[in-house]
Amino acid sequence: MAGLDLTGRTAIVTGASRGIGLAVAKAIAAAGGSVVLTSRSQESADAAAAQVGGTAIGVAAHAVDEEAARRCVDLTVDRFGSLDILVNNAGTNPSFGPIIDQDHARFAKTFDVNLWAPVLWTGLVTKAWMGEHGGAVVNTASIGGMAFEANIGLYNASKAALIHVTKQLALELSPKVRVNAVAPGVVRTKLAEALWKEHEQAVSASTALGRIGEPEDIASAVAFLVSDAASWITGETMVIDGGQLLGDALPFRQGAQLGV
Repeated sequence: MAGLDLTGRTAIVTGASRGIGLAVAKAIAAAGGSVVLTSRSQESADAAAAQVGGTAIGVAAHAVDEEAARRCVDLTVDRFGSLDILVNNAGTNPSFGPIIDQDHARFAKTFDVNLWAPVLWTGLVTKAWMGEHGGAVVNTASIGGMAFEANIGLYNASKAALIHVTKQLALELSPKVRVNAVAPGVVRTKLAEALWKEHEQAVSASTALGRIGEPEDIASAVAFLVSDAASWITGETMVIDGGQLLGDALPFRQGAQLGV
């Protein structure tokens, strides 16, 4: 599809040293785009950029460090001459357990990285380039922002807020900048290990499409959303979860096997 060609466009992908962020960077580069990958350390950013190849570069920039973010945005425009795509992928989950048992430090870190950082970076890229020239922003949310689960309620609340902010920004930055989000289900990443590593078979069996997600599943959707093929889509959150939000698929399969 011609609309998926990103030749001549430049993207920043935050939190891109591994997992979904790295897969997104590779997908954008494969579609012809130039990519700046951020990570907390220069070493990991450089290693990730080397995996992407081509014109990709790595930049050390903790997602909530405003000065580092500003330097990254300025460097991107200076190096490539544009900044057409932002993927706010950096995320964290330092909390586990009931919300009322979390301390302020965990609360602040969760919301700083998962909510404030996307607002910060979106503001910077809009003022530096997109506000005048146009562009596309994609936020990495989660199906947790649409559901309720034990022990990760604070993380899910931050993602629910990000889904809301995605819609708010889509209106505030229209018509020049499109802002969308993706909501992954359980994906094979380090951040989500607690949700799949010790019981992948059970999670896969209960998922409608029979497996957990791979980073590339999310990356393909992001590449679509930042492309011209999605030029009339803004303020939306695309669920990519293999059907996990639908609920447990096992009873339906068992019923089919029994001829019910």
